[in-house]
Amino acid sequence: MTLTAELNQLDGNRPEAAGAEIGRIIIADRVVEKIAAQAVLEVPDAGGAAPRVFGHAMPGAGHFGIRRTGLRQAPKATADVDGRTVYLDLAIGTRWPVSLVQVSTQVREHVRTRVHDLTGLTVVEIRITITGLITGLAATDRVRP
Repeated sequence: MTLTAELNQLDGNRPEAAGAEIGRIIIADRVVEKIAAQAVLEVPDAGGAAPRVFGHAMPGAGHFGIRRTGLRQAPKATADVDGRTVYLDLAIGTRWPVSLVQVSTQVREHVRTRVHDLTGLTVVEIRITITGLITGLAATDRVRP
Protein backbone atom coordinates (compact mmCIF):
# COMPACT_ATOMS: atom_id res chain seq x y z
CA MET A 1 0.00 0.00 0.00
CA THR A 2 1.39 3.42 -0.84
CA LEU A 3 1.77 6.25 1.61
CA THR A 4 -1.00 8.21 -0.13
CA ALA A 5 -3.42 5.32 0.17
CA GLU A 6 -2.55 4.89 3.85
CA LEU A 7 -3.14 8.57 4.53
CA ASN A 8 -6.47 8.47 2.69
CA GLN A 9 -7.50 5.48 4.74
CA LEU A 10 -6.62 7.35 7.95
CA ASP A 11 -8.61 10.40 6.83
CA GLY A 12 -11.79 8.33 6.91
CA ASN A 13 -11.12 7.33 10.54
CA ARG A 14 -10.70 10.84 11.94
CA PRO A 15 -13.24 11.85 14.56
CA GLU A 16 -15.43 14.79 13.68
CA ALA A 17 -14.56 17.99 15.50
CA ALA A 18 -17.26 19.71 17.49
CA GLY A 19 -16.42 23.07 15.93
CA ALA A 20 -14.66 24.30 12.85
CA GLU A 21 -11.45 24.81 14.81
CA ILE A 22 -9.64 21.72 16.08
CA GLY A 23 -6.94 23.65 17.89
CA ARG A 24 -4.31 26.36 17.66
CA ILE A 25 -0.60 26.53 18.09
CA ILE A 26 0.60 29.71 19.72
CA ILE A 27 4.26 30.60 19.20
CA ALA A 28 5.60 32.85 21.95
CA ASP A 29 7.52 36.02 21.19
CA ARG A 30 10.59 34.59 22.96
CA VAL A 31 10.67 31.59 20.61
CA VAL A 32 10.67 33.86 17.56
CA GLU A 33 13.40 35.98 19.16
CA LYS A 34 15.65 32.94 19.59
CA ILE A 35 15.02 31.78 16.01
CA ALA A 36 15.81 35.27 14.67
CA ALA A 37 19.00 35.55 16.76
CA GLN A 38 20.21 32.17 15.51
CA ALA A 39 19.37 33.14 11.92
CA VAL A 40 21.52 36.27 12.24
CA LEU A 41 24.47 34.06 13.24
CA GLU A 42 23.99 32.08 10.01
CA VAL A 43 24.93 35.19 7.98
CA PRO A 44 28.76 35.20 7.62
CA ASP A 45 29.42 38.90 8.35
CA ALA A 46 26.88 39.43 11.15
CA GLY A 47 26.88 38.64 14.84
CA GLY A 48 26.06 40.09 18.21
CA ALA A 49 26.94 43.48 19.55
CA ALA A 50 27.69 44.60 23.09
CA PRO A 51 24.90 46.43 24.88
CA ARG A 52 25.06 50.19 24.98
CA VAL A 53 24.29 52.55 27.84
CA PHE A 54 23.62 56.19 26.95
CA GLY A 55 25.13 55.57 23.51
CA HIS A 56 28.36 54.04 24.79
CA ALA A 57 29.38 50.38 24.60
CA MET A 58 30.03 48.67 27.91
CA PRO A 59 33.63 47.41 27.74
CA GLY A 60 34.30 44.31 29.80
CA ALA A 61 30.60 43.43 29.92
CA GLY A 62 31.44 39.83 28.98
CA HIS A 63 32.95 39.26 32.41
CA PHE A 64 29.53 39.81 33.97
CA GLY A 65 27.66 37.50 31.59
CA ILE A 66 26.44 40.34 29.41
CA ARG A 67 26.57 40.09 25.60
CA ARG A 68 29.84 40.87 23.86
CA THR A 69 30.53 42.00 20.31
CA GLY A 70 31.57 39.15 18.02
CA LEU A 71 30.54 36.92 15.13
CA ARG A 72 29.81 34.03 17.50
CA GLN A 73 27.86 36.10 20.03
CA ALA A 74 24.07 36.07 19.85
CA PRO A 75 22.57 39.39 18.79
CA LYS A 76 19.76 41.14 20.65
CA ALA A 77 16.39 40.26 19.12
CA THR A 78 12.99 41.53 20.17
CA ALA A 79 9.85 40.10 18.57
CA ASP A 80 6.22 41.12 18.65
CA VAL A 81 3.97 38.33 17.39
CA ASP A 82 0.52 39.56 16.44
CA GLY A 83 -1.58 36.64 15.24
CA ARG A 84 0.26 35.26 12.20
CA THR A 85 2.50 38.32 11.70
CA VAL A 86 5.82 39.20 13.33
CA TYR A 87 7.58 42.50 13.88
CA LEU A 88 11.29 42.19 14.74
CA ASP A 89 13.94 44.50 16.17
CA LEU A 90 17.54 43.31 15.84
CA ALA A 91 20.67 44.87 17.35
CA ILE A 92 23.64 43.34 15.57
CA GLY A 93 27.35 43.74 15.05
CA THR A 94 29.01 43.42 11.64
CA ARG A 95 32.47 42.58 10.41
CA TRP A 96 34.49 45.63 9.37
CA PRO A 97 35.11 46.55 6.57
CA VAL A 98 32.03 45.28 4.74
CA SER A 99 29.08 47.03 3.18
CA LEU A 100 26.63 47.68 5.99
CA VAL A 101 23.78 47.91 3.49
CA GLN A 102 24.69 44.54 2.01
CA VAL A 103 24.95 42.83 5.40
CA SER A 104 21.67 44.39 6.57
CA THR A 105 19.92 43.19 3.43
CA GLN A 106 21.32 39.66 3.82
CA VAL A 107 20.29 39.54 7.48
CA ARG A 108 16.80 40.85 6.74
CA GLU A 109 16.17 38.31 3.95
CA HIS A 110 17.68 35.35 5.83
CA VAL A 111 15.86 36.07 9.10
CA ARG A 112 12.54 36.56 7.31
CA THR A 113 12.97 33.22 5.48
CA ARG A 114 14.11 31.22 8.54
CA VAL A 115 11.34 32.51 10.81
CA HIS A 116 8.72 31.72 8.16
CA ASP A 117 10.18 28.27 7.40
CA LEU A 118 10.38 27.23 11.06
CA THR A 119 7.14 28.77 12.38
CA GLY A 120 4.89 29.51 9.42
CA LEU A 121 4.59 33.11 10.63
CA THR A 122 4.97 36.06 8.27
CA VAL A 123 7.61 38.64 9.18
CA VAL A 124 6.26 41.98 8.00
CA GLU A 125 8.91 44.27 9.43
CA ILE A 126 12.52 43.89 10.56
CA ARG A 127 14.23 46.92 12.07
CA ILE A 128 18.01 46.46 12.21
CA THR A 129 20.32 48.56 14.34
CA ILE A 130 24.05 48.03 13.84
CA THR A 131 25.50 48.76 17.26
CA GLY A 132 29.00 47.42 16.82
CA LEU A 133 31.73 46.85 14.26
CA ILE A 134 33.85 43.75 14.63
CA THR A 135 37.56 44.23 13.89
CA GLY A 136 40.70 42.26 14.71
CA LEU A 137 38.96 38.91 14.51
CA ALA A 138 40.43 35.81 16.08
CA ALA A 139 41.29 32.87 13.82
CA THR A 140 38.19 30.97 15.02
CA ASP A 141 35.91 33.83 13.91
CA ARG A 142 37.39 33.90 10.41
CA VAL A 143 36.43 30.34 9.54
CA ARG A 144 32.76 30.58 10.45
CA PRO A 145 30.56 29.52 7.50
